[in-house]
Amino acid sequence: MTARIGVVTFPGSLDDRDTQRAICVAGAEPVALWHKDKDLKQVDAVVLCGGFSYGDYLRAGAIARFSPVMDTVIDQAKAGLPVLGICNGFQILTEAHLLPGGMLGNDHLHFICRDQKLRVENADTAWTTDYTAGQEIHIPLKNMDGRYVADQRTLDELEAEGRVVFRYLDFNPNGSLNDIAGISNEAGNVVGLMPHPEHAVESLIGTGRTDGLPFFTSILKKLVNA
Repeated sequence: MTARIGVVTFPGSLDDRDTQRAICVAGAEPVALWHKDKDLKQVDAVVLCGGFSYGDYLRAGAIARFSPVMDTVIDQAKAGLPVLGICNGFQILTEAHLLPGGMLGNDHLHFICRDQKLRVENADTAWTTDYTAGQEIHIPLKNMDGRYVADQRTLDELEAEGRVVFRYLDFNPNGSLNDIAGISNEAGNVVGLMPHPEHAVESLIGTGRTDGLPFFTSILKKLVNA
């Protein structure tokens, strides 16, 4: 049976089709989910894609967090459903308190778009098992509110528990504390990151590399072997 991975579209989402394409390339079936619907259509995992939900008004991800679909996503994520938040999706996950900390405007106050070098810090989450710890990868990055912040106790816990999943290398593009590019929850089924792996799954687009594809093959293998 083919694994079904839902992709949620909010008003202002930009990368839902790209994410669906990445899921297809990995060999799974993408399922379009609309933000007003609580029904997840019996998907095996969910991706909250990138973009500018509700125009980033009030605060990035703050309004999308209250969309009807998020009630179901929150409940099922707490029960073990794998959830990946990319860029705006990461912001939504922090606003929904599925991941700790929060996202602020880039420290240089400008939108940034670049190919970003990352180091894989945790290859044991539901979304990263096809990587190896310490692996260096290149993933496109594009954001205005990408600065990850948290109090010192939260940062210490993330570091001590191995929940920093990705870290920026060579250049911190937004001022994120501890160079954090992505984190996970305690169970490892919820992961959020600012860079866009869906833009690095085919050699003709993005970085010209496929460094983002293991996100989607990792979850596919987990679901097939579950």
